[in-house]
Amino acid sequence: MHSFSVQELDQLIEDDLKTNKKSSKLLIGYKLFYDLMKDPKFHAEVTDSALSATKRKYKGLKLKITTDEYQLHFE
Repeated sequence: MHSFSVQELDQLIEDDLKTNKKSSKLLIGYKLFYDLMKDPKFHAEVTDSALSATKRKYKGLKLKITTDEYQLHFE
C-alpha cells in the first residue's frame, strides 16, 4: 500500500462529515495507525486526547484500532 499522509486522512474526515454527519468512530488498521503516529501533529492530538488508549480520539472521532493492516472505515 502507498504511504498515507495525515493530510489525506484529514481530507477524508472532512469529506465524510460533509456527506454523513453521523460518523463518530474511525476504524483504522494497526499498520496504518503506526504509520500515521510518525506524524508529530497526529501523534500529539491522539496521545493528548485521553490517558487511556481505548478512549483516544482524532478530530472528534473515536479511534478503534483493528487487526486489518490498512483498514480505514467510518462508523
